[in-house]
Amino acid sequence: MREFFTVGQQRLSFLDFGGPGLPLLAFHGNFNEAAVFGPLAEALAPQWRVVALDQRGHGESDRAESYERADFVADIAAFHRHLGLGPVPILGHSLGGVNAYQYAARNADQVTSLIVEDVGAVVDIDWRFTAQLPRRAPSREALASAIGWTAPYFAYSMRQFDDGWGYSFGIDDTVLTQKALTGDHWSDWESVTCPTLLIRGTDSEVLAEAHAQEMIARRGGQARLAEIAAGHVVHHDAPDEFAAAVRAFLSHQPER
Repeated sequence: MREFFTVGQQRLSFLDFGGPGLPLLAFHGNFNEAAVFGPLAEALAPQWRVVALDQRGHGESDRAESYERADFVADIAAFHRHLGLGPVPILGHSLGGVNAYQYAARNADQVTSLIVEDVGAVVDIDWRFTAQLPRRAPSREALASAIGWTAPYFAYSMRQFDDGWGYSFGIDDTVLTQKALTGDHWSDWESVTCPTLLIRGTDSEVLAEAHAQEMIARRGGQARLAEIAAGHVVHHDAPDEFAAAVRAFLSHQPER
C-alpha cells in the first residue's frame, strides 16, 4: 500500500508491503524507488513486513531543493517517526546503504540491526553516467535500448510522461545526490553499534573486496561480510541468495 507524509514542505512517499511480520525499513539506491523491494518483501514474508521509502527525488516523492547527506538522514528519521515504530532493523542499497548506516550511527537507540548492500565507507561516484542518460524516448522499449545493458536495473523507475518515456527520478537531482554522496564516511561507519551485515556482489564495480574487508575489520566483531555472485545490485542479480542472507542474519538478531 502506498502512503504519503510530509517533512516541512517536502512530501515523501513510501510502500508498506504489509503482513503480520516484524517491520524492516528499506532504502533504495540511485535510479530506483521503493517498489524495487517488492520481491524481497515477498521472500521475507510472513516473518518480516518490509516498509520502503521513496527517497527524496525518487519515485513518487517530491523533488527537493537540497540533496545533502543531512537531508537524507533527516528524511529517514521523519519516516521512522511517522510510522510510530520503536527500534527496528534497517536495510539500504548503495545510496540507501550510506543513508542507513549514517542514520544508525546517529540514532543508535532506534536501530536494532543494519544491513548494507554493496556500498563502502568511502564513496567516489562518476556522475557523468547519470548526466549522459537519455532524458526522453518514444517508448519504454526505446528508452531501454538507449540506456543499454543497465536497463534492467531501471525497470521499476521507467515512467510514461506527456512528452515520452523517462524516469521516476530527475537526472539533475540525481547528479546533485551523487556529488553529495561522494566522500569519506568512515566516522559514521565506525560509529554504528548494532550488529551489521555487509553484503557485497563479487562482481561489483562499486565495493572492492579489500575495502569491504577493511569495513568489517574496523567494526571490531560487530559486523560480518556476505559475498554473493552478483554485480552491484545484488538484490536484482541474485534475489534468492540475497533474501536468504538477509533472512539468516535477521533471524539471529535479538530484539531490543
